[in-house]
Amino acid sequence: MATDYDAPRKTDDELNEDSLEELKARRTDKNSGKVDEDEAEAAEGFELPGADLSNEELSVRVLPRQADEFTCSRCFLVHHRSQLAAEKDGQLICAECA
Repeated sequence: MATDYDAPRKTDDELNEDSLEELKARRTDKNSGKVDEDEAEAAEGFELPGADLSNEELSVRVLPRQADEFTCSRCFLVHHRSQLAAEKDGQLICAECA
């Protein structure tokens, strides 16, 4: 939406009047509060807490730690060597934990 920056600005009173008129127009518009969404279709993608997932199978490929990675001794996450901040007593510490 283009904005005309050279147009005269409205005062606070004019802005309040405009917004009241818009609200009154919306109140008379009966379709403004309706949402065109099928609730059943939207709910299909959601999983409820405690749902039975015993028949579901998860396959994740786990890779061993690479030569250019290290495990932080505080958060136990595997990071790239560029994230190494300190080494104390042989313990490697990442930049986030340092």
